[in-house]
Amino acid sequence: MTSHFLSELISFLDGLPEPRIVMSADYRIIAANAAYTREFGGGRELAGRSCYEVSHHFDLPCDQAGESCPLKLSLDSGEPQRVLHLHHTARGEEHVAVETVPIRDENGDIAYFVETMRIVRQASSRAAARGLVGRSPAFVDMLDKMMRVAPSSAAVLLLGETGTGKELVAHAIHEASQRSDGPFVAVDCAGMTETLFEAELFGYEKGAFTGATHRKQGLVEAASGGTLFLDEIGELPLSLQIKLLRLLETGTYRRVGGLDWLPADFRLVTATHRDLAAMVQAETFRRDLYFRINTFPIRTPALHERSGDIALLAESLLERVDHKQGRRFTKAALEWLAGQRFSGNIRELRNLIERATLLADGDSIDLSHLVEMADSPPPLAVGAPVQQGFGVDRIVELEELERRYLRWARQNHQGEMDGLARCLGVSTRTLYRKLERIALS
Repeated sequence: MTSHFLSELISFLDGLPEPRIVMSADYRIIAANAAYTREFGGGRELAGRSCYEVSHHFDLPCDQAGESCPLKLSLDSGEPQRVLHLHHTARGEEHVAVETVPIRDENGDIAYFVETMRIVRQASSRAAARGLVGRSPAFVDMLDKMMRVAPSSAAVLLLGETGTGKELVAHAIHEASQRSDGPFVAVDCAGMTETLFEAELFGYEKGAFTGATHRKQGLVEAASGGTLFLDEIGELPLSLQIKLLRLLETGTYRRVGGLDWLPADFRLVTATHRDLAAMVQAETFRRDLYFRINTFPIRTPALHERSGDIALLAESLLERVDHKQGRRFTKAALEWLAGQRFSGNIRELRNLIERATLLADGDSIDLSHLVEMADSPPPLAVGAPVQQGFGVDRIVELEELERRYLRWARQNHQGEMDGLARCLGVSTRTLYRKLERIALS
């Protein structure tokens, strides 16, 4: 490929608003546009440096550090690849959607790669006063699916236990969609009667029934141009499922007491903690409606599946619920929180933190405030002695040995996760990933 073509490519990229770089197959940055230099390079010269050193501060490529590397994936497949990574930016680490496209020479061979970075504004990898917060593998996997489906018009079904933040996820999908300027309208389907469902969803005309003294706009109409979020759709009775199915299949509705069919214009996101597939088999949920709403399912992970995020979530929730600004958790409090299972997920964690803020008088939330207000006693008494040595009583597989050792190390290490990672000789990110696998096993 001629140097003239390369210079034209670099000149073209420099005029684009999104951060982009031209790279070689050996992970070296050949050129970076102004947006990339500003966001990721700190104003320094980037040509000749490795992409993983700039973006991750790694000393070896992502694919050799336990990450999915879009360049390696693109080199192997010959096709564009997308991944979601945590990158260092001028504001600290942020979630970034990375798209890598191979550029071929006149012989059809891959000569360069162009990488485009899009910072995910809908989630934070640091403590934040609002929105989605997390950095664990389970959270990143969910976020990746969210950012893939958000620009489309596909119906999204959010699945997961209660208290996992499904409405926050639905709102983030709306904010990342092409309908972000439109309204986000949430409807709780639990306890809906037929009369209430139709009146709330479709609205009604004046005189439609006793007490209807004026025309009322329905939530479908209110969501026009935006997103309609139907929470706990698994609670909807069969008689109402039929009415919802008609709305989705025809794209039209009629106000209660009205004669005219009106067009509906919304993006559908639904959520449930129930097993809808099992409900379909039991014939308590319509099969045709299930496939209509289940275009793109996303599972919101339970808190025990993203235990590495608990301290981060706790600090974020403290900012949101504490009446006294600037208060922080003690180290012992954060370590105790990280060891709890929280069957009620983020909602239970939020409740516990809010109780502790009301109990505490000083400038910090201590372990005693949390333990006193917890829904159940801790699995081990505070200050109880722990096993000082690690051992196994028989020969076990190496994978099982690593699992046992990590559990022991996590229980007995008194410092932060960064310190434990250094002791184990791995990156903090790798340690979080290994601990997540333990939580899932």
